[in-house]
Amino acid sequence: MVKQFLLMATLLIGGLYAMAQDPVKWQFSAKKTGDNMYEVRLTATVDNGWHIYSQSTPDGGPAPTVISFAKNPLLTITGKPKEMGKLEQKHEEVFGVDVKYYNNKVDFVQLVKVKGAAKTNISGTVSFMACTDEQCLPPKDIPFSIKL
Repeated sequence: MVKQFLLMATLLIGGLYAMAQDPVKWQFSAKKTGDNMYEVRLTATVDNGWHIYSQSTPDGGPAPTVISFAKNPLLTITGKPKEMGKLEQKHEEVFGVDVKYYNNKVDFVQLVKVKGAAKTNISGTVSFMACTDEQCLPPKDIPFSIKL
C-alpha cells in the first residue's frame, strides 16, 4: 500500500512539474518590406535541452509545428511560413522515423500583402510540441495577433 502511494505521488508530482514547464517563449512581429507587403515573423526561443519540431514531420512522427492564420479579407497570404534557424535531423526510435527539429531559436517567416491602404491585423495560432531527449510536453496552442 505504501509503495502504491509513493508511486502515485511521484507520478502526480512529475506530471505537475511537466505541466508547469514552459520551455518555449514566442515573440510575434511584422516589418513592412514594400508597398502593402509585410514580413510576419513568429520567433520561438527554446530553453537549453529542449527542441521543437519542424513544420514537416513524417506520418507516425511527433506533432509538427503548425501555424494557422485566421481568415482576413484584407490580406493575401501565399504559401506557408519559411523556417529560419539551424535545422537538426535525427532518427527517433520512439516514433520510428527521422525527425527535423530546432534547438535554441527558430523564426517562422510569412510574407503577407495587405489589400489597399487598410489598417488591419494578422491573427492566428501556432501549435507546437516541445521535447527533450527524455520527455515531451503535450502539444500547445499559442494565439497571436500582429498589427500591420
